[in-house]
Amino acid sequence: MPTGLRVQRAIFDVLQNIDPDGVVVELGSGWGTLASGIARRFPSCRVTAFENSPVPYLFSQFSQCVMPVTNLVIERRDFYGISLTDADVVICYLYSGAMERLREKFERELRSGTWVISHTFAVPAWTPNEVVEARDLYHTKVYIYRV
Repeated sequence: MPTGLRVQRAIFDVLQNIDPDGVVVELGSGWGTLASGIARRFPSCRVTAFENSPVPYLFSQFSQCVMPVTNLVIERRDFYGISLTDADVVICYLYSGAMERLREKFERELRSGTWVISHTFAVPAWTPNEVVEARDLYHTKVYIYRV
């Protein structure tokens, strides 16, 4: 399910406040619209998007060929098998079971000070620093954490 434009704007606003300057990782990037938007708006960041499903991955690769963004890399990989130790910001829009599994990975791998931004689904057992409500039909919540 792609991230709606109003939710994307809410995430961009959060990122603007964080003022990222480093490695931004999107886990489960789908069609790539959020990752490419982040890369365009924050050219000083290196954005890496991970998607395991072949069709969305191919679509995002095609988009990257047609309208390249130099600071964006899209990889077809299972993000559970990658290291997050270099990430400055991690962004995800995944279901609650995945967030439970990621919580354990986050606790093992993320450095102190790393930001985690989760669209719709909270990180279980974590208290967000802030919850932003998007101005969309569903009042979608964006959870912001700092490790």
